[in-house]
Amino acid sequence: MSEARLSEARLSEARSSESRTTGRWVLAATILGSGMAFIDGSVVAVALPSLQRALHADAGAMQWVVNGYTLMLGALILLGGAAGDRFGRRRVFMAGIALFALASLACGAAPNAPTLILARAVQGVGGALMVPQSLALIAASFPGPARGPAVGTWAAAAALTTVIGPALGGWLVQAASWRAIFLINPPLAAATLWLTWRHVPESRNPQAAPLDWRGAALVTSGLAALTWGAIAIARPGMAAFALILLGLALLAAFVAHEAHARAPMVPLGLFRSPVFSGVNIATLLLYAGLSGTLFFLPFALIRLRGLSSAEAGAAFLPLTLLLAGLSRFTGALARRTGPRLPLVAGPAIAGVGFAWLGFGVSPGIAYVAGVLPAMVVLGIGMAVTIPPLTTAMLDAVADRLSGTASGINNAVARVAGLLAVAILGSAALPLQSHLLAQRLDSQGVAASLRLAVAQSPAGYAEITLPPGIPPADAAMVATAVKAAFQDSFAAIGLVCAGLAAAAALCAALTIPPGTRRPPPDAVAQAALSASDAS
Repeated sequence: MSEARLSEARLSEARSSESRTTGRWVLAATILGSGMAFIDGSVVAVALPSLQRALHADAGAMQWVVNGYTLMLGALILLGGAAGDRFGRRRVFMAGIALFALASLACGAAPNAPTLILARAVQGVGGALMVPQSLALIAASFPGPARGPAVGTWAAAAALTTVIGPALGGWLVQAASWRAIFLINPPLAAATLWLTWRHVPESRNPQAAPLDWRGAALVTSGLAALTWGAIAIARPGMAAFALILLGLALLAAFVAHEAHARAPMVPLGLFRSPVFSGVNIATLLLYAGLSGTLFFLPFALIRLRGLSSAEAGAAFLPLTLLLAGLSRFTGALARRTGPRLPLVAGPAIAGVGFAWLGFGVSPGIAYVAGVLPAMVVLGIGMAVTIPPLTTAMLDAVADRLSGTASGINNAVARVAGLLAVAILGSAALPLQSHLLAQRLDSQGVAASLRLAVAQSPAGYAEITLPPGIPPADAAMVATAVKAAFQDSFAAIGLVCAGLAAAAALCAALTIPPGTRRPPPDAVAQAALSASDAS
């Protein structure tokens, strides 16, 4: 070999080695960054009972602690992805991490519920900037055959953070405080920022379209008004109905704007495909059931069954372990049989899990006969559903639109959770109060005590009675409140089971039978599934 060719070979080998080193740093930074968002999304639920008591907050505030984050993340995640393409994925990724970390500090130091809710909303904005850039940076840094293993590593890390999130959150609440679940983010963010600044190259799309700021403003304000109205619906007056009507009007304006926008955030033409529309409707229904059930579950485990925060977090492990462990297998099964069968069977199985959990959480039923098998059934149902959901959704659109289609489906899943927590969270308290009144009437409780109970602020499975109530009466009322919440949780389980059954029916009606062509990158498919599950 000539000296010139030898030098060229050495230079090529050096460049390849440098590219591999850079790729490893990119993978480390994106796993750390997206892991913060995935962990945060699952640890907060376990902390809600402790957080509510510490801040002396009402049930509506707890809905907003969850929904403030979900609202901004779900409404802005598509805009965040487009911002990375236009302004630079590294730059937007770092901006999202910094904003997420600052908001986490504000959450951990929040003196009251309104401050916490505002900080959670800012966290959601940071997540919307950060999360879409993770896979985009990996795609830009790993060309060709190297991309599949890189995305698979990222997906495995996403699944791991999903598994450890509830258990970690429960342990932190029990060992330290609910504030600790937010204060773990800034050190992770600092490490991610340093890695990204030192080792991650910038990338952007020179042909990226302008950002759809008007569409983002319309959808965010519309969802905010709709959520606010749904949470306030139980209060007297017409304000809640006015907010709901305003929200619907703003969402209608969003659809009209997207239909004529030069660079729409949501290309409405995608919904001309019956399969794409059906998959997203099924996603909306199933994730509404999942989010509604999991919002109430920590209250049931901690306040009904008397579990500690750490034990309640550990109760989520069967669900998350099955999701992480079975998704690759069920994805391969869907590629052999086509997505229709698992998308009918999966939600139906999950629906059984919702209903079982609604009744099985009762303190009178052993954990191994109630909560544990219900979580196993729910985990199997979701694991059967999520990979073929991604498969069917991507197969319904052209390859060049797969990123947009995946982003829309991800946003739909988050909006489903937003609406479920708002609507079911508001319906649960009046139902609990009604069942409590019936129970007290049947026990012949004195009218004065019933009036005191009716006028006392109530939370999920608890009530704050005025001073002066005899201890025996207070204990009797506390027992009756827990029984009323147990019955209302069972009703919520049946509602969520109905939503899952509707998702199965939607899949049966809109997805044709048949075997899908093998995807060009099965590992990338698995990563999208893991991301949606998180």
